[in-house]
Amino acid sequence: MQNRLPPAWSKHLKTSSGPKVQAPPKVKPVTSGPEDSLLLRRALERQQAKDLVGAEDLCLRVLARTPNHPLALYILGTLAVGHDDEMALRYFARAVGEEPRNPYYHLSLSQTYLKVGEYTPAVRHLRHALELKPNMVEALCELGRAYVETDKAEMALPLYEKAIGIDGSNSIARRGLASALTSLGRMEDAGEHLRRAIELRIALPAAYNDFAHSRKFTEEPVELASILTELGDPRLDLEGARQLHHAAGKILNDLQRYEEAVEHFKKGKQAAAHKFDLESYRSWVDSMIDVFSPEMLAGRTSYGNSSEVPVFVLGMPRSGTTLTEQICASHPSVHGAGELSKLRRMANGIGLRTGATETLRRTVLSITPELSSTLAAEHLSYLRELAPNALRVVDKTPHNFELIGLICLLFPRARIIHCRRDAIDNCVSCFALNFSEEHSYNSDLRVLGLYYREYDRLMRHWENVFPGRILESRYETLIEDQEAQSRHLIDYLGLPWDEACLRFFDRDGSVNTPSRWQVRQPIYTSSVKRWKNYETQIQPLIQSLGDLADI
Repeated sequence: MQNRLPPAWSKHLKTSSGPKVQAPPKVKPVTSGPEDSLLLRRALERQQAKDLVGAEDLCLRVLARTPNHPLALYILGTLAVGHDDEMALRYFARAVGEEPRNPYYHLSLSQTYLKVGEYTPAVRHLRHALELKPNMVEALCELGRAYVETDKAEMALPLYEKAIGIDGSNSIARRGLASALTSLGRMEDAGEHLRRAIELRIALPAAYNDFAHSRKFTEEPVELASILTELGDPRLDLEGARQLHHAAGKILNDLQRYEEAVEHFKKGKQAAAHKFDLESYRSWVDSMIDVFSPEMLAGRTSYGNSSEVPVFVLGMPRSGTTLTEQICASHPSVHGAGELSKLRRMANGIGLRTGATETLRRTVLSITPELSSTLAAEHLSYLRELAPNALRVVDKTPHNFELIGLICLLFPRARIIHCRRDAIDNCVSCFALNFSEEHSYNSDLRVLGLYYREYDRLMRHWENVFPGRILESRYETLIEDQEAQSRHLIDYLGLPWDEACLRFFDRDGSVNTPSRWQVRQPIYTSSVKRWKNYETQIQPLIQSLGDLADI
């Protein structure tokens, strides 16, 4: 989105240089001088050259000349996306306020709302964009994505189908439709749509990767040979290689060709070239442990909100968080909200994710009883938008394990379920997934093991300073005796038992998680001690885990 500019550019930039793009109907140009147009054209050039500071400076010069120039505000929004999403929201909102009939401004504002997990305003602005421009494929796809991510995938289907009808070569629409079908458990239909995308060579590596992760393979599909052929194409870029290697690895892993699978996973990580600053993360964990001390917490027992609605299911990714959420959400009084970014956004806003120990200490000490109540009320309002009548709302964002201190300050009666799994199994399962750069600790087996040790260290601290507050749910225990552990989970939530929790895989509606095909299956035991299949290939991981590795 950062390099995409709306067709309205041609109306605003009165210059003969550069391509001319026709403005959408009903979008009125801003009255401004030729100097503004020149500066904004130069800002575009700077942005395309990755000189974001230079582009920002030029836009600010325009605003100094022409306050609230909507296009300058819009460009500033595109510059902020990914660096300061809160700032991007403010700029896009101002652009919309100045030029409310520009559908592209509404689109960018909604995309940023989706990025930070604010679905209600995102949907509102997407609908408005489509009122202004009904056949805007990008808006149709984004609205479809919003519905999929809020477990309303059935509402996404006609939107993606309309988008494909307008532009059959649009990769986002093709992949989005398959994703919605997968969320609804319609795996065969999803596979057929992905095969069609593959036949048309639409976003080919991504389509292969989506196909590989839409099901479990018991026989070698013809697509595997095609994937391996594509990997031999000298024109293949690094992103394509990353997608294809992970697709091949997933299929080979399903076929129990473990050594080949691991080699593809490793090559996929190498193509991604993600780097993780382990030392900085260790320092941050040190700071959290130092700041959230028993002494500091002792004087803050009256903070926050006493609501019992929030439930946080957390732990390492691939530790059983999705399975645990699905069991809980099968109860009629529980809503499974999936992975929410709201808490992390709040933590970022108050500076909890950055800074040295003393900076972090000042941040935490600045949280007054009044501020904690305000933050808690805001979070509860957000949960109520998602599920107005639910007695419990589950946020299953795994990395909320980093923010348990904040959770306990805001919600002293919230339930916290910590999912823990055999350390080697957990890490191997992470390594097999095509995680984004946000999870760059997953790019190397040795680093992954060391990261796991930091996670374990922080969790042991939380368990020490919040005794009895955190329920540990072991994946292996759940697999061994599903009913007993499920009853334990529901009892911990303070709810009466419901037999529906034993048939979580029969739930209606959509599921939005990388484990979508898995959670629609009854519990199986084949994933316990699965790491032994890869033992010779994962020695760097085992060594870095040290005493946490149960060999």
